[in-house]
Amino acid sequence: PTAWPGGARVAVALSFDSDHETPALRDGVTGPGAMAEGQYGARVGTPRILRLLQEFGVPASFYLPAVSALLHPHEARRYTAEGHEVALHGWIHERNTLLGAEDERELQLRAADTLEQITGIRPVGLRTPSWDFSPHTLGIIQEMGLLYDSSLMADDDPYELLAEGRPTGITEIPVQWIRDDAPYFVMERFAGLRPYTPPRSVLGIWQDEFRSALASGGLFQLTMHPHIIGHRSRIVILRELLEEMTATDGVWFATHAQVAEYCLAHESTAQQP
Repeated sequence: PTAWPGGARVAVALSFDSDHETPALRDGVTGPGAMAEGQYGARVGTPRILRLLQEFGVPASFYLPAVSALLHPHEARRYTAEGHEVALHGWIHERNTLLGAEDERELQLRAADTLEQITGIRPVGLRTPSWDFSPHTLGIIQEMGLLYDSSLMADDDPYELLAEGRPTGITEIPVQWIRDDAPYFVMERFAGLRPYTPPRSVLGIWQDEFRSALASGGLFQLTMHPHIIGHRSRIVILRELLEEMTATDGVWFATHAQVAEYCLAHESTAQQP
C-alpha cells in the first residue's frame, strides 16, 4: 500500500516462532537435554515476551507448530486471550520440502484443526517451518483459503503471490534472515555452530532496518523465537527496540493478519503507478 492506517509512516509486524521442543521431537531426539532447551521457550521465554508486549501495548503474531500447542495448550490460549495472533507453523516443525504432496497437505490441515480446537480461532496465515516452500505449498495455501503467507523473501514489503503468473489474492509478508534472531544466536555444539554476534550488535542491525522502513514508508517485520530471544541478555535488546519504536511518531503496530487484511483491502491502491 502507498499509505498505512491513520497516516502512519511505517508498519511494524513482530512475530515469534514458538517452536519449543518440536525441532528435536521431529528428529526423534527425546533426551532430557534437548527437551529442556526447547522447554525454556515455554517456561521462561514466552512469559517474558508476553509481559514485555503487554507493557508496551504491542500486538504480535505467534507461529505455533501444532505439537507445541498440544504440549502447551495454556500458552496457545494465552496468546489469543491477550490479543495476539496464532498462526500456522506446521505440525511438528517438519521439513515440508522432503514430504510428498499429500503428506504436506494432511499435516497442514491437521495443524489448522488442532490450533482451532485449542484456541477457538482458525488460523488465517502460514509460516512454513524453516521457511521452506515445496512445489505444493502454494496450492495447499489456496485450498485452505488462507489470507497470507510469511515464508518468502522477494521484497522488503508485502506483495501478492502469483501462481503460474496469475494473481492469487494471497499476501506475502516477507521474512529475512537478517531480521531473525536464530542466525545470530543459535548454537549447535556437535555441529561446530557458535553464536558470533553480540546481542547489542544485533540491536544495531534491527534498528537500522526499522529506521530504513520508516524512511521509505514500508514494513518492518521481525522474526524471533521464545527459546532464543527470551534469554536475559537478549530480551533487553527487544526492550530497547520497543522503546525506540513506541517513542517514534507514525508507527502502526499490527499482527501479520492485520497487515495482510489491510493490504487486501487496499489492493487497488497498491496496483496504481
